[in-house]
Amino acid sequence: MLSEETRTIVKSTVPVLEEHGVAITTRFYKNLFEAHPELLNIFNHANQAQGRQQTALAKAVYAAAVHIDNLEEILPAVVQIAHKHVSLGVLPEHYPIVGEYLLKAMKEVLGDAATDEIIDAWAEAYGAIADAFIGVEKEMYQQTAEQENGWNFFKDFIVARKVKESEVITSFYLKPADGSNVPPYTPGQYISVRLAMPGEEFLVIRQYSLSQAPKPDEFRISVKRENDNDPNGVVSNYLHSSINEGDRIEVSAPAGVFVLDATKTSPVAFISGGVGITPMMSMFETVANSTPARPTTFLHGARNPLQQAFDDDIQAYAMMMDDARYKTVYSDEPNGFITREMLEEYVDPASDVYVCGPAPFMEIMIRELHGMGIPEEQIHYEFFGPAMDLNTNS
Repeated sequence: MLSEETRTIVKSTVPVLEEHGVAITTRFYKNLFEAHPELLNIFNHANQAQGRQQTALAKAVYAAAVHIDNLEEILPAVVQIAHKHVSLGVLPEHYPIVGEYLLKAMKEVLGDAATDEIIDAWAEAYGAIADAFIGVEKEMYQQTAEQENGWNFFKDFIVARKVKESEVITSFYLKPADGSNVPPYTPGQYISVRLAMPGEEFLVIRQYSLSQAPKPDEFRISVKRENDNDPNGVVSNYLHSSINEGDRIEVSAPAGVFVLDATKTSPVAFISGGVGITPMMSMFETVANSTPARPTTFLHGARNPLQQAFDDDIQAYAMMMDDARYKTVYSDEPNGFITREMLEEYVDPASDVYVCGPAPFMEIMIRELHGMGIPEEQIHYEFFGPAMDLNTNS
């Protein structure tokens, strides 16, 4: 338990963190990687270069300060981030290092305003938050290792098949190199892929949604090729151009909280944009196989038919179901967007709705779903990359 004095001091820093949070986290990462470059084997370099990780951490620190009287308020965020940490291989010994450099960054950015009392209070608060992460992650690591065919950290897999799904999306079918089966996973979860790339000093890790319903002997990820000048596409494009059938890559066990509740039989809707279709494929195939009578809608937005993946697969799954409706719109065509009218036509307000795609797409979709009166607890969404806030206010 944090002392009353500590909580009062931490709360007093909320306005300062709101104003200077990104400056603090930017300084933090700079100093951290200068002192501990080995941690670049864990962190996403592209997110660092674009400032996304710095912004996400600033928001997390700010949220901790706001909710310091009741840290249970941030438990869902802790669990979501802990899944990311476990898939990357974050360890308990990393937390004191992070704490040291976070406090140093506060002192450097805030100067004399960061008094000894403030730094001491934040040191105590960080310790409590770090203990929460370590505890959650310890349990996750244990469950991951002890499940059937489970393991911790990274394991060698072989690319068994490489299949082009569209002009921009290619699927990679991955099988354990030791000939074992894979653990079960919940539709919507992701794995991390770790690679040693030519010209890169450090290992690179990216997370990709599992894009098919659970199979006993393989994973499938479906990867979009990005523009060559997009820093987010360095690893994805390398997979497209340089990783072939028979090649070996390292893979983490499945993780993630954006998952289908497959026990339900009430209506469900999947709304995706672009490569956001990948976790939806796992979910939709699972519904088709396990609860085919469940009323189901699948709405997808793509740029054009050449860039759309899985159209034939979705139609085949829909044919297996009693009440499935599927529609794709193409943004290269006139009025080629998912509109409020389309949502009202296709989405039962009683549905659990899963949304995945670029942030602007999700903001619009969630705003329109709110406008239809669908409660927040029925709307589920996933980001690719560091957790961000969506502007979903109408």
